[in-house]
Amino acid sequence: LGVWNMQLEAKSVQLNGVVLFYSNWARLPQELLLHIFQYLPLLDRAYASQVCRGWNQAFHMPELWRCFEFELNQPASSYLKATHPDLIKQIIKRHSNHLQYVSFKVDSSTESAEAACDILSQLVNCSLKTLGLISTARPSFMEVPKSHFISALTVVFVNSKSLSSLKIDDTPVDDPSLKVLVANNSDTLKLLKMSSCPHVSPAGILCVADQCHGLRELALNYHLLSDELLLALSSEKHVHLEHLRIDVVSENPGQHFHTIKKSSWDAMVRHSPKFNLVMYFFLYEDEFGPFFIEEIPVTHLYFGRSVSKEVLGRVGLHCPRLVELVVCANGLRPLDEELIRIAKHCTQLSAIGLGECEVSCSAFVEFVKMCGRRLSQLSIMEEVLIPDHKYTLDEIHWEVSKHLGRVWFPDMMPTW
Repeated sequence: LGVWNMQLEAKSVQLNGVVLFYSNWARLPQELLLHIFQYLPLLDRAYASQVCRGWNQAFHMPELWRCFEFELNQPASSYLKATHPDLIKQIIKRHSNHLQYVSFKVDSSTESAEAACDILSQLVNCSLKTLGLISTARPSFMEVPKSHFISALTVVFVNSKSLSSLKIDDTPVDDPSLKVLVANNSDTLKLLKMSSCPHVSPAGILCVADQCHGLRELALNYHLLSDELLLALSSEKHVHLEHLRIDVVSENPGQHFHTIKKSSWDAMVRHSPKFNLVMYFFLYEDEFGPFFIEEIPVTHLYFGRSVSKEVLGRVGLHCPRLVELVVCANGLRPLDEELIRIAKHCTQLSAIGLGECEVSCSAFVEFVKMCGRRLSQLSIMEEVLIPDHKYTLDEIHWEVSKHLGRVWFPDMMPTW
């Protein structure tokens, strides 16, 4: 852009399908220039700001700095491109009060996470609407001194006053800092995502639910889920919840998990009948005892480790709202009966994925026939399907395609 001839005639730019002609690019209307700049990568935008005074003024327009992602990493150990330190200084000096939608993407180094905290500590003049702290690899923020992290986060909580979205997975946030969040942003907070935050207790997350009645999306670990929390989210004062994600993760084999009462889930469904309950399970097989014993309103269910036939059988009986099911592994015992049961009782199921499992071709065809064309996503590895007396692997895709109403083939394991 820096080498453009500013006096070339008959130059044109297309906006919303309309071609506009300009004889002098330096005199483009600022609203049009702003629209163009918004599509440029940050580095190109900086180069463009050197073309002329008008473009430099556009570069510093507040509208361009409402949304920004700080990328922080150590060049020696990361492939990510980092935000230049000089640019960070300029943003803090000239545009911190314009920032509204901010995220930090950091690598696994403590230095990068501490740099993010240092920037947060300087955002005293801004009123953020969204904040995301993203670690591309652990441990990152968890290795930062807790006092340093909490101090930086408190600056944002106190000064924002209108925070609507907060994503702080894998951080040392704690109960007192959540109270500060609630005290200053209870009327505006709509989304809270905080899985793997070991310093937060069930009482801390309950405080958020009790005070933030506009909360529509919530993501947290299972150990923070309680009957009291579900009842708080189901109160008359609370808006309808739209999305609840629960990560059920075992840190050590044989870990004990508490049980949530069916009456608490029922209250949640009565209050928010259309809410999505997304559950990710990373458990060992002997840890599923408390789960799927009674009806649970889960809509999206993902098993990241091996899950037994018995548990999948219980899923078929007790998950009537199930929309999506992903099973990464099961073992060497065919899941024929379990799939048929799921097709029979989970009448809203529209997506399923099977990894290291086994299903006979006949049972799989019957499953697809029962579900019919509502199966919009069907991702099954070819190795899952076991030929039998009715279908071979060459024949099954024709039969499945017939019931789906579209061409379907099993997924193939790439070879290289």
